[in-house]
Amino acid sequence: MASTAAPAETAKKPARSKKLLVIIGVVVALLVLAGAGTLWFLKSRAQAADGEEAPAKAAEPAAPPVFLPMDMLVVNLADNGGERFAQLGITLQLADAKTAELVKQHMPTIRNGVLMLASQRTSDELLTREGKEKLAKDIQREVSRPLGFDAPAAKSKSRGDEEDPDARPRRKAPVNPVLGVLFSSFIIQ
Repeated sequence: MASTAAPAETAKKPARSKKLLVIIGVVVALLVLAGAGTLWFLKSRAQAADGEEAPAKAAEPAAPPVFLPMDMLVVNLADNGGERFAQLGITLQLADAKTAELVKQHMPTIRNGVLMLASQRTSDELLTREGKEKLAKDIQREVSRPLGFDAPAAKSKSRGDEEDPDARPRRKAPVNPVLGVLFSSFIIQ
């Protein structure tokens, strides 16, 4: 019996060593693939970061924008009966402090224009996001006008005749320093 047991043990050893070699090979292959995947991921991430930084640096303005809050505005809306009104808190986003000083000098004219714009709207118009965005664009145009800049007119179905067909060439003029109109408060009652 001793002679039959020895060949069985020797047969198990090569089978075990083959299994062990296969397992080690699979583990090494997985480690190599994981390392290659990690390296590829890190390189692509670094390239994406390099690609994003270059345009971001080019697009950054020389100075941070200046925010100029306007006094709270209360205006009667153009609803039937005249019973609805809006209370608006507006903050202007301007390119620099020099523009802020110019806007402050023209504030009575700007405030009057904004009141006139808002009083022409109905509550139904102003309750929608599109209506608020259109009002913001119109306010931007109204603030830009005394400074000598033309802001793009908001698209309107009812006021299509107000838009100037020759406005495209003027838009290529110097960049408008009134960057945006932000609502800090918007209440309709």
